[in-house]
Amino acid sequence: MNEPTAATLGPEARQKTIDVLCESFAQDEMDVEEFEQRAALVERAVNTEQLRAILADLPSAKLQGPGASPYPAATTPRASTTALQPRPTLPPEQISEHSVTVGILGGGGRAGAWVPSRTNWAVSVLGGCHVDLREAQLGSGVTEVRVLGVLGSVHVLVSPDVRVECSGVGILGGFDHKGASESIPAPDAPVIRVTGLAVLGGVSVTVRLPGETVRDARRRLKAERKARRQIGPG
Repeated sequence: MNEPTAATLGPEARQKTIDVLCESFAQDEMDVEEFEQRAALVERAVNTEQLRAILADLPSAKLQGPGASPYPAATTPRASTTALQPRPTLPPEQISEHSVTVGILGGGGRAGAWVPSRTNWAVSVLGGCHVDLREAQLGSGVTEVRVLGVLGSVHVLVSPDVRVECSGVGILGGFDHKGASESIPAPDAPVIRVTGLAVLGGVSVTVRLPGETVRDARRRLKAERKARRQIGPG
């Protein structure tokens, strides 16, 4: 049987290949130029063997063995433009009602696999406060982060697999929400609701993967947008 032509190869096979390229790009296995070159090859591929060849030398490219489907095996791509897997949550009885993180004339913060309360206060006065929820064990539903920054800064970090609601006021300061993902959280994903006030200070809510730097997040977002353009609408 002949290999499928470009007209019959189908968007699904190309999407799976692009997802693996995005994962490799996020893992720093290639630079932007190489990613773009390989993505262009995916667009021009006329059969599945060519798709396999594009991924053959990449550690993140997990291909099926002989006799199985020639498409890339399913992965959990860091830079996918599709819906993300649901994030596991803790039962209500394991979530406390209130917690406070304070940075006054210095720094304060929470990070790692901690358990946020339903309502979390983050206060910064002439200092800095850092609330990292990327690896936190969240409860289902809404987790509130109420912030106050006075002559200081409050940084809230969230991962792409949650929904973010951000509403605040900046008085001679800033209150910003910086999205960094083209991926879509699951419909029942936990909600992070950030509200509060910044006076002569700044509050920022940023979407990044665990362990991801600002530079890495920018590169990943560029890869996601590139992948979406390669696949096209739908």
